[in-house]
Amino acid sequence: MTTPVVVYLMRGEQVAPVQRSVTGTGSPASLALAGLLQPLSVRERASGLVTQIPVATRSLGAKVDGNLATVNMSGDFESGGGSLSMRARVAQVVYTMTRIPGVTRVAFQLDGRPVTSIGGEGVLVAPPVTRATLEDLAPAILIESPLPQTIVTSPLHVSGTANVFEAQFVLEVADWDGRIIARESVHATSGTGSRGSFDAMIAFTAPTGPKRITLIAYEPSAKDGSPTHEVEIPLRLGG
Repeated sequence: MTTPVVVYLMRGEQVAPVQRSVTGTGSPASLALAGLLQPLSVRERASGLVTQIPVATRSLGAKVDGNLATVNMSGDFESGGGSLSMRARVAQVVYTMTRIPGVTRVAFQLDGRPVTSIGGEGVLVAPPVTRATLEDLAPAILIESPLPQTIVTSPLHVSGTANVFEAQFVLEVADWDGRIIARESVHATSGTGSRGSFDAMIAFTAPTGPKRITLIAYEPSAKDGSPTHEVEIPLRLGG
């Protein structure tokens, strides 16, 4: 049995969601953790994604109790790397687990033992970690749907979170040769130092030619309107 899961890798120093497939059965939490620990695919590497989780790390299980997910991994998880690498790998786990509906906090175990910090740099993971704890490792505009390479049609449903000036940013759709074919202004539920959620629809006329489009999100510069915090999500057209 193959199950699709959403996991979070790193693009530069920020988390980025992707979809993977996991073979086998288990709870949503255990399947998500197994998916996160898979090696990078050729496509992921080509798109600039990396993982800070050591390749030798093994999943020893994960469970959910109320809003708390507890993950158990081999001790390899805290091997090598400095403070940024440690915080990034913690963020990958936390964002992956909190993608599961209802989960807001994540506790860590290594080799079956609860831990309060990760690595020699002592990245604290107790009390249980939330996304807010790792806000600096999230992009200003975090698009959580659609995921890269998803097959989509118009109107395109876009959702995620943002921490931008006055909670305002722009969504655009570009065709395969970069021509902008749709544009919408979006307001998140909060901004200017506070991360809010957003849920938007953007309609477009399907272009002729290759069935590829790009979803673009950016915050217009207060100085001259130029794009800042730009995010690009490659998509495929269906229908």
